[in-house]
Amino acid sequence: MIPILSLVPLGILLGSAMLWVFRLTSNQEAIQKVKARLEAHLYEMRLFTDEPALIWKAQWGLLQANARYIALMLVPALVMAVPMVLIFSGLDCIYGRAPLTPGTPAILTVQTRSASGALPELRVPEGIAVESPAIRVDGGRQISWRIRALHPVAGEIQIAFPSETAAKSIRAGAGLHYLSGRRVRSLFDLLWHPAESRLPAGPIEWIELSYPKATVHAFGLDLHWLIWLVAFSMISALALKRRFGVIL
Repeated sequence: MIPILSLVPLGILLGSAMLWVFRLTSNQEAIQKVKARLEAHLYEMRLFTDEPALIWKAQWGLLQANARYIALMLVPALVMAVPMVLIFSGLDCIYGRAPLTPGTPAILTVQTRSASGALPELRVPEGIAVESPAIRVDGGRQISWRIRALHPVAGEIQIAFPSETAAKSIRAGAGLHYLSGRRVRSLFDLLWHPAESRLPAGPIEWIELSYPKATVHAFGLDLHWLIWLVAFSMISALALKRRFGVIL
């Protein structure tokens, strides 16, 4: 489990950054006007409870104001989308996985472009035991081994084909580390798995090591790190919005 205190400053920093970007990219005057219109329509619905025609008119105005409000939020949301993907994928390499636990088995999987060809040779660093022969699945395109860490270790596993040898990082032990669950060849997939460089052109599409999922413990709950980070960033944004002069 990951201590939650390491996510608190990240949440505050992220919330502050979102407010800054939102102030620069949003139409604050239009947001203020549409929020006033929303409040006005809500008051109309409370005041004219005995006037069905006025209630329907207020509801229709409320729907229009909500649609306008969502449209005003789209521009800052789109501006923040790409950097958020990069930030979250990078943080997931730290908080989303834990190193292999010594004595606990794990699965190493190689996805190849075709099912033809001989099985590769698996070369592991000292402290890693290979407990099963290579097993083909997915019509022969996917090759898996069961491995086990004997003690804390940091190194590389090599998958040697006749025409190419590819490496995959491996770490066993404890603590926070920048871990690569999957090494990929596709540039698009690299956005989601940025911890290792791209695989070179060849027979391998990706190499994956089944690191255990990590959780963050706080207030008696073990939750995914992203839930806590989003919660802290939203609380920070709400607490600091006046200091940044932002209307949400």
